[in-house]
Amino acid sequence: MANTGKRKGRRERPDLTFGGVWDYAPAPESTDHVDVAERYGLFVGGAWARPRSGKYFATMNPANGRKLSDVAYAGGKDVDAAVAAAKKALPGWSRLSGDDRARYLYRVARVLQERAREFAVLETLDNGKPIKETRDVDVPLAAQHFFYHAGWADKLDMLFPGQDVQPVGVVGQVIPWNFPLLMAAWKIAPALAAGNTVVIKPAETSPLTALRLCEVFMQAGLPAGVVNVVTGDGKTGRSLVTHPGVDKVAFTGSTEVGKEIQRAVAGRGVDLTLELGGKAAHLVFEDAALDQAVEGVVRGIFFNQGHVCCAGSRLLVQEGVHDVFVRKLKRRMGRIRVGDPLDKNTDMGAIHSREQLQRIRELVDAGVQEGATLYQPECELPRGGYWFAPTLFTGVSQTQRIVREEIFGPVLSVSTFRTPEEAVAKANDTSYGLSAGIWTDKGARILWMAARMRAGVVWNNTFNRFDAASPFGGFQESGFGREGGRQGLRAYVRLGAGLLPG
Repeated sequence: MANTGKRKGRRERPDLTFGGVWDYAPAPESTDHVDVAERYGLFVGGAWARPRSGKYFATMNPANGRKLSDVAYAGGKDVDAAVAAAKKALPGWSRLSGDDRARYLYRVARVLQERAREFAVLETLDNGKPIKETRDVDVPLAAQHFFYHAGWADKLDMLFPGQDVQPVGVVGQVIPWNFPLLMAAWKIAPALAAGNTVVIKPAETSPLTALRLCEVFMQAGLPAGVVNVVTGDGKTGRSLVTHPGVDKVAFTGSTEVGKEIQRAVAGRGVDLTLELGGKAAHLVFEDAALDQAVEGVVRGIFFNQGHVCCAGSRLLVQEGVHDVFVRKLKRRMGRIRVGDPLDKNTDMGAIHSREQLQRIRELVDAGVQEGATLYQPECELPRGGYWFAPTLFTGVSQTQRIVREEIFGPVLSVSTFRTPEEAVAKANDTSYGLSAGIWTDKGARILWMAARMRAGVVWNNTFNRFDAASPFGGFQESGFGREGGRQGLRAYVRLGAGLLPG
């Protein structure tokens, strides 16, 4: 496409041309009031560039199956260039005062807030989640992570008193498709606050908000090379995490891929943080406020179509209230609105991809075949795109696949317990250990339960609530290390002996 110099849409963008040809080509029309480019390049060294691989791939709108854009495919040489740009920028960025780094992060947060509607719509188009979630959760929380870590950038010596605090170096980060913008902020903000530079690879099926975030970095004046974005598939991610110029790897995604990454970096002296899958237990006691607990359970499993690593997919209900609670839950499920993700009244949007829909169907079929009782409310699903109704299984056993395996979809299994000891035993009967939820009126019981549950995050009388100041991470096959809070910043610094006073 020839560079005509003409732009469409309300916002003027910086000149992103390369060699007289658009590598960030403007779309001929706006899509739902947000400009989506026909083609996206890579963001390397503070500028847009064509992929040296010469390849592009399509990203789709899961709500209708239509192509949104073509995105550059980063091959090995593209990853080399991105790591080289990050390494070149590292000395200057790490030598900046904490005050100066904080100013850049504050600018990023403010610009992200100013463009919140744009990011919310783009995330919904590319991911399929409801606009009220991207508008009210994803974008505000992404901005919060930049604000929060900006506040720490000039206080690292207070966070680690008496120690010489240094950045790790060049950080390679790989993020999943379920929270693309939020996961980018979740990882980039602490890395930059600690003086590191970044090469990040978003998921190939939802890369658009990570690429749009590069515009925010440019608008905020972030120095060239401090953040670089390479897009592609698993091969691109493998090239990044195994690159000899990368000093730390941070990955969020499936347990299987996390294990591959751990093997790939073993023995190389590379710091590693893994936030992987989950199969969270959601416990409801007889003394709980049942109507509130129903709302919490619905949020815990149907938020983001169940595409949440910490989703409360295993519901354990005390025997005395099981029947009444399930009746209430079924009635509430009947009011869940599944449909157009851009409709502000939609509760559940589209399943993210054809592959994920097939995975959900496979495990639901397995649940039926293994003897569990299936319930789905009457729900007219839209035509086109990828859709699945909210689903509930009762009469499940601990050995069934729907209880053991991460479904990553809007599917909830229900079983019972009699005593707190049995609840703990069933909750811990999993290879995962990311999150859990407890609903009870007794504060002492909450503390007793939380101390015995093997989960990195335990919510009390709520679920799926996040804050940049709270550490997040798991145990066992849910990974290791923490992200967010002071504990998350520890993963992005190296500590040495400090100077003795006097």
